[in-house]
Amino acid sequence: MRKDDKDRRLEETLYHVMLAGQRLGPFDRRTIVGMRVRKTLTSKDVLESSDGRRLSVAQLVRQSPAEPPPSEPAFAPPGRSSYSVIQAVHIADLLEVRGSGYPVPPFKGELEVRVQTKVLRISGRFRDGIHWKEDRVKFPLVDIVHARLQGNVVELGVRPPSDDGLQGLRLTLRTRESAGELVEALPHTVPWPGSEPLAGRSGRATRMRKPPAWAGLAVLATAGAVAGWLLVYGL
Repeated sequence: MRKDDKDRRLEETLYHVMLAGQRLGPFDRRTIVGMRVRKTLTSKDVLESSDGRRLSVAQLVRQSPAEPPPSEPAFAPPGRSSYSVIQAVHIADLLEVRGSGYPVPPFKGELEVRVQTKVLRISGRFRDGIHWKEDRVKFPLVDIVHARLQGNVVELGVRPPSDDGLQGLRLTLRTRESAGELVEALPHTVPWPGSEPLAGRSGRATRMRKPPAWAGLAVLATAGAVAGWLLVYGL
């Protein structure tokens, strides 16, 4: 088999990730490498290819000499990393889409939710007649204006291209932690009006919004000391 044919076959093969007794995916090699770069997967995690073979993430990464392992970034051509745009990858199911805006395929089953530098990319499979097809939709991060967390369910409010109303999406992630991490990775998103603060926001952001209780006590103590000094000296 020629090298070009071998590389093309490698890129076209799909893989399932075997995690905690679950079979997640399928994903292509590019997605698996992106998950490894962002530490969503480790080098020792087990994959199962579409032809039934099992291999580790590290073995898959090493199969193509044209793409060095993530642990060896020095060999990558400067400014040409294919995976640097990926910030986080999660597995989810689509519960509901409300309103019009970005065209969302009628996804069924597991989805890959990928946070990139400028967009939220959701990809998966859907049935078209008797066949299954794969597709994806991209939402600009600047248009994801609201979010609500309920356990492992994330509800997003997306400003449509027409700027008329909001398009709503509800996703269920595998864990509460994953749901919080997804919301935290959306830089332009704030809680829905009237809802609780987003539990996934970092402690640093929370401290910036709400000063600690001791700060108020310190202000009161300082004010009292100044008032006493004025009374003593009759100023």
